[in-house]
Amino acid sequence: MKNIVIFGAPGSGKGTQSDKLIERYGFGHISTGDVLRAEIRQGTPLGNTAKKYIDQGQLIPDDLMVSILAKVYDGHGGDHEGVIFDGFPRTIPQAEALKQMLADRGHKIAAMIELDVPEDELMKRLLLRGQQSGRADDNEQTIKKRLVVYHQQTQPLIAWYADEGIHYHIDGLGELDRIFDDICQVVDRL
Repeated sequence: MKNIVIFGAPGSGKGTQSDKLIERYGFGHISTGDVLRAEIRQGTPLGNTAKKYIDQGQLIPDDLMVSILAKVYDGHGGDHEGVIFDGFPRTIPQAEALKQMLADRGHKIAAMIELDVPEDELMKRLLLRGQQSGRADDNEQTIKKRLVVYHQQTQPLIAWYADEGIHYHIDGLGELDRIFDDICQVVDRL
């Protein structure tokens, strides 16, 4: 089983590359953003709580996210190729909680694949995505807040996963297929 954390700043291509990995390898996919947006659309209590945090560019509380992810992960069943965690973890305590949640099931993270993209390119990608998709959180003010949160709270995960011996750096700028090929080289060696 190859559970993978696909990692990078907002706009680094995590969702796009996750889709390609799913198609090639048959992995399950857990996108915290998709899970939360669905809850918000449905107006659930979780969605309403999450919306307050998201609208301010803040992260969802860890205990809430881990319990949601455990439920979604268990929904994939015990016998699968692996799951891509897209957008989680975002902090070291979340990484520790994810590691424990998986260990409780006899599973682990096989790789953290980091998509590294310069900040000016991230801003361009996110503004374009906002124009094309209508996502309310893809506006310049919220994007700037999200990038600050990424640098302060999320980027330290690179060193944490490096210490775990499962961090893989991928240059996320350039041709989509080249980036995907670089990721596949990592996955094929797992």
